[in-house]
Amino acid sequence: MKETPLSNCERRFLLRAIEEKKRLDGRQTYDYRNIRISFGTDYGCCIVELGKTRVLGQVSCELVSPKLNRATEGILFFNLELSQMAAPAFEPGRQSDLLVKLNRLLERCLRNSKCIDTESLCVVAGEKVWQIRVDLHLLNHDGNIIDAASIAAIVALCHFRRPDVSVQGDEVTLYTPEERDPVPLSIHHMPICVSFAFFQQGTYLLVDPNEREERVMDGLLVIAMNKHREICTIQSSGGIMLLKDQVLRCSKIAGVKVAEITELILKALENDQKVRKEGGKFGFAESIANQRITAFKMEKAPIDTSDVEEKAEEIIAEAEPPSEVVSTPVLWTPGTAQIGEGVENSWGDLEDSEKEDDEGGGDEAIILDSIKMDTGVEVSDIGSQEMVFHHVGQAGLELLTSDAPIILSDSEEEEMIILEPDKNPKKIRTQTTSAKQEKAPSKKPVKRRKKKRAAN
Repeated sequence: MKETPLSNCERRFLLRAIEEKKRLDGRQTYDYRNIRISFGTDYGCCIVELGKTRVLGQVSCELVSPKLNRATEGILFFNLELSQMAAPAFEPGRQSDLLVKLNRLLERCLRNSKCIDTESLCVVAGEKVWQIRVDLHLLNHDGNIIDAASIAAIVALCHFRRPDVSVQGDEVTLYTPEERDPVPLSIHHMPICVSFAFFQQGTYLLVDPNEREERVMDGLLVIAMNKHREICTIQSSGGIMLLKDQVLRCSKIAGVKVAEITELILKALENDQKVRKEGGKFGFAESIANQRITAFKMEKAPIDTSDVEEKAEEIIAEAEPPSEVVSTPVLWTPGTAQIGEGVENSWGDLEDSEKEDDEGGGDEAIILDSIKMDTGVEVSDIGSQEMVFHHVGQAGLELLTSDAPIILSDSEEEEMIILEPDKNPKKIRTQTTSAKQEKAPSKKPVKRRKKKRAAN
């Protein structure tokens, strides 16, 4: 997927802002973006954030045979990967011109500058040496990849620890971290790349260009330098002609920026080593800031706990002593137990509506019990306005509790008794056999008439 080109309006806006010495993110001409370094749980793993540009660095090692022309030197290998996760314009599985240029620049900056003592990586001359591999993965692309990659590479190398080895005759013994402490690499100096972007044929200069500024720049100058102001490598691209004074000016600016970045790297390494020795929490999960939408941020107030015991004793002395009376539960029958002290209800008096409900329910229960005792009837579906009784015996039942009629039924004889206030009960008996006998004669004549008509 090709990157979306800038429109003419955006290009003119960026160039006009650069002419007025203004940048989109509010920085000044020679300002770097914020650099943040975080380490993983394993040695040699780190993430460097240069603004929104993020690079993951991982260092690994293995014992291999040395090169024939350098039998006493270890091997350094650097590999930078640009994935589509960082930017959709990067094509997977294909080395672009940008990737080849960045890898070559990293090798010149770190390997050719002899920042690492390769002879200390030799175990057995001509037979076994350490091969140090530095893998760099671009996680997010927002401009100035080479500076972030160089910082990530040197930080990962400084943080890395290789296993300790011992040689006895022809036998090489490799020790685990539990048996012996890992050994750090021997690093002479820390070269760091600083990028300068030129606009309008070298008229305007910016330090640490972002992704949009890289699109409109005319040329790029990269200077790799250590804190001793020693230039390790220098590269100019873009086809612009630079004067000697411009290069010297950029080198002075690079010396100041490299000193600041080196101090930041050393401080980050020191803090990580201190946390690991103290047994604290470390790793990428601890370095992620807990800034969630649902999290509440509260300011922590300092609490003085020096005289806590004295204050506690004063509070206990001023408090009322506990009551000596202890209630003893009464067990009415053997095999029972009581929970609580058995005191009166402390929830307060019942409301008027609850009292009425309790009294009404008690009256209804008394009436229904008396009805059962007198007549032997099962009562069900008690309502406030209507009651339904299932007749058990052969005698009828008269009950007037409200103005609504009361229906009594007998399931055996299918007899319905409707009782109304101040009226005699009316009995309605429905029999299925009589209904069938009444309906049967009415159907037979119809059939005969139909037969007679058919015969005529």
